[in-house]
Formats: sequence, structure tokens, C-alpha cells
Amino acid sequence: MDKIIIFDTTLRDGEQAPGASLNKDEKVEIARALDRLGVDVIEAGFPVSSAGDFEAVKSVAQAVKGASICALARAIKKDIDAAREALKKAKHPRIHIFLATSKIHMQYKLKKAESEILRLAVESVKYGSKFVEDIEFSPEDASRTEPEFLFRVIEAVIEAGAKTVNIPDTVGYSEPEEYGNLIAAIKNNVSNIDKAIISVHCHNDLGLAVANSLSAVKNGARQIECTINGIGERAGNASLEEVVMGIRTRPDIFKDIVSNIDTREICKISRLVSKLTGFVVAPNKAIVGGNAFRHEAGIHQDGVLKKRLTYEIIKPEDVGFYETGLVLGKHSGRHAFKQRLESLGLKLTGKQLEKAFKYFKGLADKKKHIFDEDLLAIVEDEVMVTAQIWQLDDLVISSGIKIKPKAQVCLKRRDKIFKAESSGDGPVDACYKAIDKITGIKGKLLDYSIQSITAGKDAQGEVSIKIKVKDRVVSARAASTDIIEASAKAYINAINKISLKTRHNEPKVYF
Repeated sequence: MDKIIIFDTTLRDGEQAPGASLNKDEKVEIARALDRLGVDVIEAGFPVSSAGDFEAVKSVAQAVKGASICALARAIKKDIDAAREALKKAKHPRIHIFLATSKIHMQYKLKKAESEILRLAVESVKYGSKFVEDIEFSPEDASRTEPEFLFRVIEAVIEAGAKTVNIPDTVGYSEPEEYGNLIAAIKNNVSNIDKAIISVHCHNDLGLAVANSLSAVKNGARQIECTINGIGERAGNASLEEVVMGIRTRPDIFKDIVSNIDTREICKISRLVSKLTGFVVAPNKAIVGGNAFRHEAGIHQDGVLKKRLTYEIIKPEDVGFYETGLVLGKHSGRHAFKQRLESLGLKLTGKQLEKAFKYFKGLADKKKHIFDEDLLAIVEDEVMVTAQIWQLDDLVISSGIKIKPKAQVCLKRRDKIFKAESSGDGPVDACYKAIDKITGIKGKLLDYSIQSITAGKDAQGEVSIKIKVKDRVVSARAASTDIIEASAKAYINAINKISLKTRHNEPKVYF
């Protein structure tokens, strides 16, 4: 069998998506989930960019021992030194060095000639090779680089010690046939290409990231760089779940090509990343969208009942898509509760289980039936949330058509209760203004949406928001049967992210 290496950059390129702010503990949680998923390489961050990113890479390197842990660096010694230091505890460390090679980048961004770019690329790879054996090199904007120069750079960095050469379609400019031909040309024109693995890193500006990645695999690439749910800069990156299932579902096209991915973990990690970044997965999203395995048209329903393959090319259970089932109620005990969580792949410590059970009983008093989605929301909202600076203690709302809405809010911080009240043009606005008074952080609401987690009038509502504080944009989510409570919790989660995130002035990395 021919193995494809899955390189996940959710924690680096994915987190660069505006609003996708993750703290150190959240990055570690996602990294552990990626390790369970079976990814081969986890790109944990860009250590030189900030103290927070350095600590996050260091923590991931300590926590994960299965996958290789990768740190990003420009072709600059201080970047490579920071990557080396952050990766000291990694069992399988990799340094990923990048340098732009296209004419437009060399002329306008770097202001350097080809000869200098070539020299810097070789020197940086040689320098990084002193510290780790596993060096990856990316000629940024490779898909718009002059082919002959690209071949020279690739050959030179392989000679200098690069074990992987990544071919980024930095701005999502390529189309599948063109990009596949570029990979084939590299194989045919770089004399020492057999000494390195060809990797691909595709962006989705034209909606072709997955198609380009798969075309590259057909032409000899053996590493795909991707993210959970396809998150990333601008329109995002190639989606891990789509490239993995694309290869697995079409063995007639991708003959004997396999990955280490345990596909049954896909939906679980999709929801985790969505929850922690605050980015809602679209219902029509391939593989992990809420409608991916639902059939409403009568002809489709009839076909699936007679033979699943008529309208389903993937079994829902193969990607961990659970059935929405009635499972528990207010009289259910700890044992049944624990068993149901475990069947959903949620293994909690004794302390976490007690906390989750407490919230479960509270929810069961509010709604008659508890669904699987409700259980997942309980664990994600109340148990797995880390580093809470502010917590909602109480909330009183007075609102109506003919009265001005008012909110009284009580927040807890370090066992102390802080109270404030405010009015607004609606109960949510009043609530947010009261929270602003307590925290001293005034967020500008950029986006607000709500959707039901399950069916029924007593369903929990999940609120997703995006706020801006000065030059920072973060997203957050929360759920409750009371949508005002969910709105308040989501806003508090966003405020906590703002409070915890280390700020830095380094420019973001685009490739």
C-alpha cells in the first residue's frame, strides 16, 4: 500500500482565520484529538510570532507523543532558533521553513533577487538541519513561481537537507489540471526529488483546495496539508475530512493509497474545532455538515430505504456521524449517563463526570428529553471549557414591546460576585452592556446567530457570536434552553478569550 501523509495545520494556518482565537489549553486539547484521529504531523504554531504561540507549541510538543510536532519558521535564524527551543520536548520534531519564490513576492514583498532567495533558502535549511533531522521547506506562492526557478530552489534545499518539499498554492490561484501538472513537472525536472516527499498546501479562494490536493496526489504528491473543517486564511484551506474521504471512497482512482486516519473520529473533532474556534459548520458542508446524511426528497428516502448506496456513498458511522436518538431523561442515573457519554466517545474523569451529571440534571428539569447533541453541548460548554476568568452567576431580564429592556447581570471571578445592570434596544443588547460594565471590556458585536441543537420547542439554542475589541476579533459559542442565557455565556466566552490571548505585532503568515 502507498501511504499518504496527513499534515494538519489547524493550530497554525487554521487559527490565522480572523476570529479563530485559541488559547494554549484549547490548542493542546485539539492536538490530542488530532493525535487520536491519526494525523501524521501536527503543525502546532509559529513560535517566534509571540510568547503565547511559543508556549502553545511547547505545550503541544510535551503533550503529544504519537504524531510529529511541527513548528513554522521564516528563513531567518531567530525564527529557527525559536522553533528549535519550542520543540525541545517533542518526540518527533519537525521545523517547517518557508520563503517566497514568486516574482510578485520577491519584487514587492521581499525586494530580493533570485540569487539571494536561493542563498537564503539553502542557508536556512542547513541551519535548521543542525537541530532536527526532519526539515520541511516551502517556496511560498509556488504555484505562481517561474517553473525553472522553482525547480532550482527545490533541488537546492533537498541537497541542503530538506526531507519534505511543500508546494503551496498560497492564494488558491491554481486549478486542478494545472496544479497536478506542476507536481508532475517537479517529479520530472528535479534530479534529486526521490530523496524528498512532495507535499501540497492548497488554499480555497476559488473553491478548489480539495480538488487541487487530490490532483496533486494523482501526480505523485504524498503529503497533504489540510485543516479540520477547512478553516484558515481568507476562504480557508483544504479540508482534512474531504481529502481523506475522497481518497478512501474512490479506491478505483487512488489505487492502493491509504492514510492512518481513524475516520470514525472525524465528526467528533469537527465539532470540537467548531466549538473552540466559534466557527459554525455549514449544514451543507461535505462529510461533517448537519445535512450531509439527511434525505428529505421522497425519491431519495425511498432509494436509501431500499438500498443505501443509491444515495449514500459514505456510511454515516464511518465518519462518526451518530443518529439523533432519544436517550435520557430526568430520572436517568449516573451509570446510564456515563455509558451514553462513552458510546459518544466522551471519556471523562471522575470529577468531570460529576460536573457533567450536575448540568445534565439541571437541563433535564428544563426539557423533557435529552438528546445526544444535548449531551455533547453539556460536555463542551460546561466541562471542557478551560481558563474561565469570568463566569455567569445570575441573569435577570425585563423586556417587552412597550417597555425598555433591562438586564441585571451577576458575574463570578475568583469566588467574588460582581453585579451590574443596563438597558438596551433589546434583552441581548442590555445584557451585553451590563457585562461590559463589569469586565471593563467593551466588545463590538460583528456577528450573531442562533440555531437549535435539536428539534422541539424545549430545544437548546446554540448562540454563535463574533466580537471586536480594539484590533482583536474573536468568535465564541454557548448553548442553553434560554437563548438570552446562551447569548450571555457566548459573550462571556469571547471576553475570556480576549483577556487570555497574548497580543503580538508580528504580521500573519500567508501560504
